[in-house]
Amino acid sequence: MTFRPKLVALDVDGTLVDERNAISPAIAEAVRGLVDSGITVVVSTGRAVPGAMEVCERLHLPDGLAVCSNGAVLVGYRPLEVIHAVTFDASEAVRRVLTEVPDAFVAVEEIGVGYRVNQPFPSGEIAGTITIEDVDSLISEPVTRVIIRAPSHNPHEFHELVEGLGLTETNYYIGYTAWLDLAPLGVSKASGLANVCERLGIAAADVLAVGDGHNDVEMLQWAGRGVAMGHAPDQLKNAADAVTGTVHEDGLATELNRYL
Repeated sequence: MTFRPKLVALDVDGTLVDERNAISPAIAEAVRGLVDSGITVVVSTGRAVPGAMEVCERLHLPDGLAVCSNGAVLVGYRPLEVIHAVTFDASEAVRRVLTEVPDAFVAVEEIGVGYRVNQPFPSGEIAGTITIEDVDSLISEPVTRVIIRAPSHNPHEFHELVEGLGLTETNYYIGYTAWLDLAPLGVSKASGLANVCERLGIAAADVLAVGDGHNDVEMLQWAGRGVAMGHAPDQLKNAADAVTGTVHEDGLATELNRYL
């Protein structure tokens, strides 16, 4: 392979970490190898800032940039600072979903802090400081990201319901479970990484991106080489240049070791 990236963009959940939030030794070693060889490694995640920073610390990444909240928030770390944030009015979309799923959990991001929620989320699903408020308060002003979770609903039925709502005024991503991410229109991990590359003087053609979810489609299509994890949905695999092993097979390490 003649391709050698100048920047590697890595999704977190299902790519860098498994369902237990564990990073395998093989993946940690491969990431360290990239850094030691002078390749820039950027975490590009749907997680909010606290969850992203936790992974950066565990990987011992040098001072740098991270794409958070599916591209809506760009941060620099050591010291931690919000460099760029995009907000949107999520009120109509949230109300439309709650009309169909009135018992849904709703969370809006507080950048660098955590989330404001209408009720406590299942343990371990969101990180940072959690504050409980009513829904009207949550959507009273523009936000960077909204999570809507319906744990008591069948994931397939929830996905069909969301697809039928016509949420054209926002960008949205459906997770593996009954989980919905709402983001500003036109914002994605790809737009966040384009901002990173502009600041660093790196072309998209020199970027390797690896991910496993629906929210990684734009990122893999945008990057010079986009790689889907082996357990990724067909939509992502079809958008990718290549498919590696699953997270339990250390598929990320398999791809990264190509460049060491």
